[in-house]
Amino acid sequence: MVYGIEFRPAVLKAMKHLPKRDLVRIKHKIEKLAADLPAPAKTKMKGNNSLHRVRSGSYRIIYEIHQDRLVILVVKVGHRKDVYAHLS
Repeated sequence: MVYGIEFRPAVLKAMKHLPKRDLVRIKHKIEKLAADLPAPAKTKMKGNNSLHRVRSGSYRIIYEIHQDRLVILVVKVGHRKDVYAHLS
């Protein structure tokens, strides 16, 4: 099952400032997520939230899965040292 991909506006803005090499890798990882979603039990973040995370080198992609609309909403993309700060 193929999922659509949506981005929060802040994610698109943050991605403009990433190094080109890492940006290509992150985009490829997001496309791979849409085509073949990993088991949600493996990617679910701890806590009472609907967030999932996946690794792409030193960067992390934080996303939500909306099963009813078949959409992956990318919430945040950033370096592993500070991507988890200020998650809503």
